[in-house]
Amino acid sequence: MESTKQEQLYAATPARTGLLERLFKLSLHGTTVKTELAAGLTTFITMAYIIFVNPNIMADAGIDHGAAFVATCIAAAFGCFLMGLYANWPVGLAPGMGLNAFFTYTVVGTMGYSWQIALGAVFLSGILFMILTFSRIREWLLNSIPASLRFAMGAGVGLFLGLIGLKTAGIVVASPATLIKMGDLTAAGPLLAAICFLMIAVLEYHRVFGGILISILTVTLIGWGLGEVQFGGIFSMPPSLAPTWLAMDISGALNVGMISVVLAFLFVHMFDTAGTLMGVAQRAGLVDDNGHIENLSKAMKADSTSSAFGALVGCPPVTSYVESAAGVASGGRTGLTAVTVGVLFIAAMFFAPLAGMIPAYATAGALIYVAMLMMSGMAHIDWEDHTNTIPAIITVVMMPLTFSVTDGLAMGFITFVVLKLATGKHKEITPSLYVLSIICAAKFAFL
Repeated sequence: MESTKQEQLYAATPARTGLLERLFKLSLHGTTVKTELAAGLTTFITMAYIIFVNPNIMADAGIDHGAAFVATCIAAAFGCFLMGLYANWPVGLAPGMGLNAFFTYTVVGTMGYSWQIALGAVFLSGILFMILTFSRIREWLLNSIPASLRFAMGAGVGLFLGLIGLKTAGIVVASPATLIKMGDLTAAGPLLAAICFLMIAVLEYHRVFGGILISILTVTLIGWGLGEVQFGGIFSMPPSLAPTWLAMDISGALNVGMISVVLAFLFVHMFDTAGTLMGVAQRAGLVDDNGHIENLSKAMKADSTSSAFGALVGCPPVTSYVESAAGVASGGRTGLTAVTVGVLFIAAMFFAPLAGMIPAYATAGALIYVAMLMMSGMAHIDWEDHTNTIPAIITVVMMPLTFSVTDGLAMGFITFVVLKLATGKHKEITPSLYVLSIICAAKFAFL
């Protein structure tokens, strides 16, 4: 009876939206074209900061800023189109925050690899993610990593991202005596970064539409007024993508020393994606009474494929954005929301001069704020069982202190296995965790 009503509603859809109905089944999801377009605009505004932040981070790795800007827009648009047209999900995608910092400041900056090799590692991790997603291995891996370590991964990457933001802003600086210390908060950069962070926090608390983007642009205008920013225009034809197009070095990434890097990209991306997609699915009403999530497998496939594609144009892993929940809250229920986001990312390519004007201290404020949000995963850790708590804390703390996501993950895996074995809880160790711990121990011993 219910299906008959839905079919009647579907048949009653106006002819002018027939194509959109066939593609996205709008009426069956209880939504309209107007609602989906508005939701797409909402999602784009909440995640548009990435078109300013990601090129600045990638430029620190030696990548041409203009090419990184175009690559960010193209990779994001591709991911959004694939998610919308294939999976019919209202989820926006773009290069991942935290993963881009790991790319630049750990793989290139600390480990000394070229950005071309780092892109090769991103491509390999994307291919592995696709293989895992198109098979049953993904579910096995997702279930084999303890929940405490899964939550710790996101929180640790967040803390790592926060340290990078503080360092970029000059709020914390190097010290030969204490490693780090407070910077000069009276200087323009640290002061404006702090203002940007506080402004974002206040606007987001009051649920102001596009709070992060408004704050970044406002602080940029203040910097311009102080003579810290040079006006270079707003619109132009997109810069050339040639410096990053197919520039990845896959052979260089097929190095034993890059195994831990590829695995770090893979695991952080996979668990972040799973958490984001399942969270958005709940809010979008894509979960039935039996707990089954509509088209979850297709959504994971779209995400993993987008990550591999991103490496082709010159981006760190492309991933689903939790900011998509803003569009869902505005009524987005189908892939038309995601396609709208993709179209807006394409349009954003013509704002390259504006992106080039955004100073590092403005984006640093956004980095610090996003880092705070990512730390929320620690609330879900079991604090009563120290064999779960201690490995999680080590993972979170060691990522920023070693300036390496891979080292933090490795130390967390090893600590978990050792504590469980030493306390007689070996049944809580999965076979895959044994393998991961052995790989991590070998990394520390021989690499």
